Amino acid sequence: MKVITIEHCSNEDYLAILEDIESFWGSDRTLSFHHPMLVNEFGDTAFVIKNNQEIIAYLFGFLSQTEKTGYVHLVGVKQNVQNKGYGSLLYKHFVQILKTKGYTKLKAITTTTNQKSINFHLKIGMQMLGNENKDGVIVVKNYSGKGQDRVVFMKSI
Repeated sequence: MKVITIEHCSNEDYLAILEDIESFWGSDRTLSFHHPMLVNEFGDTAFVIKNNQEIIAYLFGFLSQTEKTGYVHLVGVKQNVQNKGYGSLLYKHFVQILKTKGYTKLKAITTTTNQKSINFHLKIGMQMLGNENKDGVIVVKNYSGKGQDRVVFMKSI
């Protein structure tokens, strides 16, 4: 019997995610983005979904200090349970937290070539900011530094 729960991400959960990173992302390419501050300093907005104590999905977010916007830094779902609504469930949970704190917007970014992420964010109702690049992808130019264009999503909540 499945027992699905959403919990705050503990340090133990964080370490388990790092050890099992490839089951979420297919490789360790995102490992450098999993900074411990996301749990140690922003733990109130770091969540995991567990199925019988196994972490199957997680979201690391934080609250902007410059505007009433919640920012999703990472959302990961184990590849063997993707497309079952766990990513959307985590976003909905995060939005509920944002609303209780008076936040009015939700923001996320991805790379210009991550079509899976782009499709997911559009599916949950987020809008792309910026202008079309040469490949027809809407991007914010130099968002992550010179020559580092990103797809930036925003949604009013």
